[in-house]
Amino acid sequence: MTFFSRVYALVQQVPPGFVTTYGDIAMAMGTKDARRVGQALHANPDGELTPCHRVVAKDGRLAPHYAFGGSVEQYAKLKAEGVTFVDREHVNLEKHRFTFDTPTN
Repeated sequence: MTFFSRVYALVQQVPPGFVTTYGDIAMAMGTKDARRVGQALHANPDGELTPCHRVVAKDGRLAPHYAFGGSVEQYAKLKAEGVTFVDREHVNLEKHRFTFDTPTN
């Protein structure tokens, strides 16, 4: 399984109404390369199958370069799933953060 396909498999586990971070995904994969996780998500070929809108920065900030319409679209998708925000750019991580139980490496 490639790095990118492992990222996609993890993102597919995040349920509606929750988010995870690039770093959480990297940690679950047994790496510290959160930037490469971001690269994988930016190359995501199918936003319906792999809901990358559910991935945010470590402080809950939306992705300014979200591959499927930018942060405005990411915000709209998360709001539609019931995710709440502390401000227009930051998800309420205390309430909506999804973490992975064990590394998948």
